[in-house]
Amino acid sequence: MLEHIRQWFERRRVGGAGALDPAHLPTPKSAGPQALSECRLIVLDLETTGLNPSKDQVIAIGAVAISGNVIPLGDQFDLILRRPELDISETVLIHGIGPEALTRGHETEDALLYLLDWMDGDPVLAYHSAFDQKFLEKTFKQVLGYTQRHTWIDVAELLPAFFPEARTGGHSLDHWADRFGLEVSARHHAAADAMVTAELTLVTLNKAHKTGVSTLAELTEKLRYYRRLKNMHRI
Repeated sequence: MLEHIRQWFERRRVGGAGALDPAHLPTPKSAGPQALSECRLIVLDLETTGLNPSKDQVIAIGAVAISGNVIPLGDQFDLILRRPELDISETVLIHGIGPEALTRGHETEDALLYLLDWMDGDPVLAYHSAFDQKFLEKTFKQVLGYTQRHTWIDVAELLPAFFPEARTGGHSLDHWADRFGLEVSARHHAAADAMVTAELTLVTLNKAHKTGVSTLAELTEKLRYYRRLKNMHRI
């Protein structure tokens, strides 16, 4: 995967096949009759300079693809952005990305174009996806002027929707990983968090299949039903 990224950046530098621009990127796919057992899903995690999308910035992106209910090890994305001007003093102890890494990172425009090309418009999943969605959409708009809306699915909602009786002791990614005996290799590392989120997604897709949920549209409808029940219980 790293060699593929290097070749893509090299083609872009010389104006070849990798020289994409925001006007010629894959169109986002809507949640329709795509079979969950066949469609490609993107599971993504970000590292940022803070928690406020209005003032903080993305500094690293990790993502893995799910295709045919497996995680192809060669279909992943893991890049630190070149943003040496950013202040990471408040979060460096959390994500471990220091000034040197931000200086040696990939050019932000190139990295975002490559991410969009690699994503190929496929639906995006994340744990507490609203956080990642707000940050990523802001970054796409600021850097590329890109405003197309992708389909996002929140794994933090999928899990309790399909495992309502699960006793996790909490609602964090770690709690769910412990519940299913999954190991998180490095917390607050975008690629590692994306991988464990993808593994949890596979667990959920297996349960979905057993309960008759077989398409992307049915999966999103299950989430809408879960949210309605959750809101009713709050009243």
